[in-house]
Amino acid sequence: MASLNLEENIEIDTELIKKAYSLAVKAHSKSSEKAYNVEGSRRSSDPIIFSFSGCWSENGWYDGEPFGVTEINLPLLFPSLRSIGVNENALVNKAFLQRFVDKILGNSNFDREVQKAVKENKQILFTGHSSGGSIANLATIWFLEKYLRSDSPDNYKISPSSPLCVTFGCPLTGNHIFSHTLRRENWARYFIHFVMRYDIVPRILLAPISSIKLEFQKVFEFLNAKSVNLAHASIDTFDASNFYMKVMKNASSVVSHAACNLMGNTNLLLETVSNFIPLSPYKPFGTYVFCTGNGKLVILRNPDAVLQLLFYSSQLCTEEECADIAQRSLQQHFGYENELQDSFQMLNEVYLEPLEQIPLSSDSTSSDIATINSALNDLGLSTRARLCLCAARELEKRKIGNKESIDLKKPDIERAMKFLEEDYQLNGRHRGLGCYDAFKLHETPKDFEANVKRLELAGIWDEIIEMLKRYELPDTFEGLIDWVLLGTRYRRLVEPLDIANYYRHLKNEDTKAYMIRGRPKRYRFTQRWREHADRNKIPAESSGESCFWAEVEELRIKISSQGFEPIKKEVLQLEDQVLDWINNNKLDRDVLLEKSTFKKWWEDLPREHKLTSCIKDLMVVVGRSP
Repeated sequence: MASLNLEENIEIDTELIKKAYSLAVKAHSKSSEKAYNVEGSRRSSDPIIFSFSGCWSENGWYDGEPFGVTEINLPLLFPSLRSIGVNENALVNKAFLQRFVDKILGNSNFDREVQKAVKENKQILFTGHSSGGSIANLATIWFLEKYLRSDSPDNYKISPSSPLCVTFGCPLTGNHIFSHTLRRENWARYFIHFVMRYDIVPRILLAPISSIKLEFQKVFEFLNAKSVNLAHASIDTFDASNFYMKVMKNASSVVSHAACNLMGNTNLLLETVSNFIPLSPYKPFGTYVFCTGNGKLVILRNPDAVLQLLFYSSQLCTEEECADIAQRSLQQHFGYENELQDSFQMLNEVYLEPLEQIPLSSDSTSSDIATINSALNDLGLSTRARLCLCAARELEKRKIGNKESIDLKKPDIERAMKFLEEDYQLNGRHRGLGCYDAFKLHETPKDFEANVKRLELAGIWDEIIEMLKRYELPDTFEGLIDWVLLGTRYRRLVEPLDIANYYRHLKNEDTKAYMIRGRPKRYRFTQRWREHADRNKIPAESSGESCFWAEVEELRIKISSQGFEPIKKEVLQLEDQVLDWINNNKLDRDVLLEKSTFKKWWEDLPREHKLTSCIKDLMVVVGRSP
């Protein structure tokens, strides 16, 4: 039995791929009847295949916005589809998302059938042709969120086989955050996308609807007729050529802009151009298998390289080819069956990664790269196209290099934190003070040394945060448990010193409260890392124990100006948090020291309140009662 090897220990039976395509086309050709089909057998070794139908109307692709995207703000369905530190939700095609939510999840049978397959420990394969592939993508992510996420509430009950999503001629589904998220969660490996060299459908969403509106409906009427096997289906050559040229023109703008960014171009003209020329936000994800047309399968995973290949592999060699290529760009959308049949007989797989091995010249005769060079020639890649692939390689190398450089700074971080955790904390306790109060008073040489360590650490962490904001670190970085734990330690240890410095210099009087205007991004980012790592246990914005002192300072100010009653609710809320944080070792007991700002403030609260306070037992001192 032949298998297609896609690296990362993923092998797929070629017969299963052909079956998936057959079911995907069948579902799509009957798109008006059912939103999805499910097929499987009683044999435990056979997978369950869910195939999804698509849509051939303008509203089924572009809904409102020029590129049809919307923010995917569905935390219960897709909590992972967001950039963690930057705190920005991914963008996804609105029409595809709406179809999935309404037609698939809105059908109670779908969830029930998936649960049944999971309980039987069946391999589940989601598949779709054309826009049905985008629905399959969303269904797979939903499945991963619900069943395979390590902290999923359903995960402890069942342990399903990893799913697979196989699409054919699938349009792009989401933006760079969408792609970044799947790589961060290590989910991109579950997605395999087959693309014919000239198939226009995977490239359509690189163009705004305004640029292709005149030809769009005619093209889709033709594709719809072809999908239901109407032999007489045809399209005017003029409409096909115009549609092809307009899509490719917009694709050219997108990949050129992306290539400039890959090459580290900092010219401000780039940003200016993007303000005047609408650029598609979509970005690929997963493993792409490009069919060359002569039996070879070119396999690539790097999303930046895939975007370049989507454009350059379908370029014209001469203007005279336009009419022919335009027709082929539509016909090939239904040519996957024959192409896969030929390719699977040969199983001539060409892996473009690592991208270091890509030759810049189409004439290269080196024996080591002859196979790769032949495949690139079969895709019609020019020297410029190869340079763009190399630029994607260089970006990946820069990200890895940046990660290695900050890993080298871990010992510096540990040394500075060790001083604060041991020397500085011990020095304060000898004076009856916690770190916060000692730093706020700033009376000894140790306080000066602590401030130097605080600034050293701020410099390192600010550098990391700036890299993350520019996506200059590997996509997996914010999910690395060692950095999540280190960031949490750093935040709990050092943020109180930043707060002490803020209120010692009365910055709140000039720039408002610390939490409103003063909190640095390094603490916001590291807090979100931890909340994401334990997202089933910790709600967003709920692990603010490192901001405890900022809340205390603001409550002190409010009580002095407003009195106790107007802010009683806030005081009760803080006391509940203190009890939880201390009991769970998230807040140091130094806050209860006799000289603590918090202890002094609490002692001055009304006696009636203290007698019923949930922290009264924590605050009791021998010889005194509240």
